[in-house]
Amino acid sequence: MTTMGDVARLAGVSASTVSHVLNGTRKVDAATRQRVEVAIAETGYRRNGVARSLAAGRTHTVGLSISALTNPYFGSLVHAVERALSDAGYVLIVGDSHDAVDSEKRVTDSLLDRQVDGMIVAPAAGSERSTLPGITRTGTPLVLIDRMLDVDCDQVGPENVTSARMLTEHLLDLGHRRIAVVRGIPGISSTTERFDGYVAALEGRGIGLDPSLVVEGESSTDVAEREVRALLASPNRPTALVSMNNAMTIGTLKAVRSLGLSIPRDVAFVCYDDFEWSDLFEPKLTAAGQDVETIGATAAQLLLRRIRKEDGPPQRIRVPTMFHHRSSCGCS
Repeated sequence: MTTMGDVARLAGVSASTVSHVLNGTRKVDAATRQRVEVAIAETGYRRNGVARSLAAGRTHTVGLSISALTNPYFGSLVHAVERALSDAGYVLIVGDSHDAVDSEKRVTDSLLDRQVDGMIVAPAAGSERSTLPGITRTGTPLVLIDRMLDVDCDQVGPENVTSARMLTEHLLDLGHRRIAVVRGIPGISSTTERFDGYVAALEGRGIGLDPSLVVEGESSTDVAEREVRALLASPNRPTALVSMNNAMTIGTLKAVRSLGLSIPRDVAFVCYDDFEWSDLFEPKLTAAGQDVETIGATAAQLLLRRIRKEDGPPQRIRVPTMFHHRSSCGCS
């Protein structure tokens, strides 16, 4: 491995002169600077950024534990966080938790071993008992993203209850009474909150919850397709469907198509999560779209404040969704 001493010998200067050129800590005459820069290029020397960062007490890295990186929503969320942190001079290290606390703990432990300056976590079910205490014990700044928990740290996520209620009420306003819901992974706050919104809409119209209309989609395209197909193939199928995330929306649409049914003629449809390419669907999807850019940028800013040791009580920030009224709901 090339050292600073190798560069100094090739340039015919002292190691301290090379250091001054690299770090700008002292003025070096133009001719000497040029010799050093040529020697750096010829030797391929690179500074040990990790050693310098550790000496300064910072690594300028942030860890992100998140699930299902293949999910378009989470991919967009990672991109939004990375852009905000990059603008502040930080590098993002991402690990996939697979929405399971055991793999989540492996990811977060690995990130802590790398001495990240802070951590952003989209918590799996049970994370508050398993993963998060281990992070807080280290004193590492922590922000929760997408899913809110009853823990003492900064958190940012989408508005879930009101948005899911709004989607369901829209179908009720169109005259539907047998409205099925496709819900996500049990034990995750976003799953619970969106289901609560669905139930609140029904109760607001005096309609009791029918368990036969609750589809356990598990935030999986394949599971949602299988379960929705079984529901729609039954004699007393629902007249409308609400899907509570984009992976399950794809599965639901595949199930409808596999049965030769048509949206919205045979079954009306609305969904939580919008797609960047949703206009390619026919009919176009009525959806509650998340403001991914704001969620990601807000999480990054909250974390940077804690890294800078700014005081203040933990913040819980809910970002409103945007209602995109299209044609899958059956409106003209």
